[in-house]
Parts: sequence; structure tokens; C-alpha cells
Amino acid sequence: MNAPFAKVYVIDAKGHLLGRLASVVAKLILNGQKVVVVRCEEMNVSGSFFRNKIKLHNYLRKRCISNPKRGPFHFRAPSRIFYRALRGMVPHKTARGEAALGRLKVFEGVPPPYDKMKRMVIPRALRVINLKPGRKFTTLSRMATEVGWKYQDVVADLEKKRKVRAQAFYERKKAIANIRAKAVVAKETELASIKSQLVEHGH
Repeated sequence: MNAPFAKVYVIDAKGHLLGRLASVVAKLILNGQKVVVVRCEEMNVSGSFFRNKIKLHNYLRKRCISNPKRGPFHFRAPSRIFYRALRGMVPHKTARGEAALGRLKVFEGVPPPYDKMKRMVIPRALRVINLKPGRKFTTLSRMATEVGWKYQDVVADLEKKRKVRAQAFYERKKAIANIRAKAVVAKETELASIKSQLVEHGH
């Protein structure tokens, strides 16, 4: 992804394919870019729910027989499932890889202050672009809930409240823009003489 450097990229993960988004984000953080991924629970995985559920349960069986506390650790939250997929694309045991993962933040929902920041999408990772119409896919939140994630309702409730606040902010912003546009039109005749003087002076 040839993207200009920014202070931080806030990526809205809704409707993105997990693996494709992970590969793009891995490249960004390895290049020194700070990235925040929000709404991880709305991410998609190609393939039917039943197929993905079997694959996930197969992964959950993998453990250290003598002492399971040693790992591997099976994360249940959608954000941590995405994090672990991405970690496999980064040399996380080296100093460079560790520093890269330090530049990444992953969240369910859109917590403050990212709810007031401009969010972006990655077209090359979107499901509607990459997955053929009619193909089966599943949502990460459904898979996570199946294996023990308990906060689906909490996140959904918080997201509902955030969307209400966002709608109110947008309506207010639109009303202010309309008032400003009307004020500019109303004062157009009064400012005509001043504008002509400015043009004479080369402004």
C-alpha cells in the first residue's frame, strides 16, 4: 500500500476481510506508521460459519500437554483474533517486529478519542471488492461469541449510543453550514465594492 505518512491511521475494519486487512496493516506498521483498527467485531472471514467454526475449534485444541499455562494462548476477543493473525505476518521475535507491534492498537467498537477522528477503509481488503457475489462469509463477532467472547451485547449497546451522538453532531454541523451559506449570500451585495477594491490591489 503506497500511502502518505500520517500521524496515525484510524482504520474502520467493518466489511474488511481479516487476512487481507492484516497484510496491509502489517506492512504499514513495519514501515513506521502508527495504525489504529476499530470495529474489529464487524470484520469478515471468507467461508461459511460452520467451516470457520471447525477451523477455530481445531486451533483451540492446540496446547502444551504437560502444562497448558505455557501456551499457546487462544484469544477470544475479535480484536485479539485479528492481532494474532497480524502477528504471524510480522517478525515479532525481533526488535524491529516488537517495535512494529507497539505501533498497532486494535479495538472492538469505536472508543474515544477515535470516535471523533476521520476513519478510513482499505479498498484492496474490502469484502465487496475481493469476494465474488454469492460466496459465503462470516462475521468475526459471531465466531468469537461461539468460542467464549462475552461482550457482544455490551459493544453493540455502546455502538448504538455512539451512532446517536454522531448523528446529532452531523445534523448540527449541517445546520451551521446552511446558516453560513445563507449569510454569505445575504452579504454578497455589501461586499461587492470591497472585493472590487481588493482585485485592484492584486488580491
